[in-house]
Amino acid sequence: MNPPRAAFPAIAIAIAATCVLSLAACNANLSEPITATAPAPMKPAMASDADLLARGEYLVRITGCNDCHTAGYTEKAGDVPTSDWLLGSPLGYSGPWGTTYAANLRLRLAEMDEAEWMTWSATLRTRPIMPDFALRAMHDDDRRAIYRFIRSLGPAGSKAPEYLPPGSAPPPPFLQLVLPPAARAGAASGG
Repeated sequence: MNPPRAAFPAIAIAIAATCVLSLAACNANLSEPITATAPAPMKPAMASDADLLARGEYLVRITGCNDCHTAGYTEKAGDVPTSDWLLGSPLGYSGPWGTTYAANLRLRLAEMDEAEWMTWSATLRTRPIMPDFALRAMHDDDRRAIYRFIRSLGPAGSKAPEYLPPGSAPPPPFLQLVLPPAARAGAASGG
């Protein structure tokens, strides 16, 4: 059952009066001076060392660092003790650029302080198959976490084999990366 139309103005007046009385009650102490206190400025959250190490380990695991920089990692489906991570690999990646080897990151990062790593990793340009573009695209906090994690492992192992220029036959083991014929023809014609 709908109320008669004449009841709507009375209802509206009652609601308005209730709102006015409620506001008056809220402002009852306006005769006292109001002192405003500014909220304390927010400090940026700083990750703890434990958080950075955990984040670094996670990033190394999921971004594929171990796939190349830890010998046998992919063959063992990632079942390699952390103490053996990132020691480099004797597996060469051979292609038109020559033959590259995944570096021993634990030795490499032992030679850099954090500021050097941050600059180096933000500007890294290297030969295939290293996805340097992915490292450059990472946020500073992620690259810092990777650095801290790798440094926490400590230096170990030996240097990876040196780069071999195109035309140099790499010793086994190596993975030969060959362009398909259509790509070779396109590359030869400049297209």
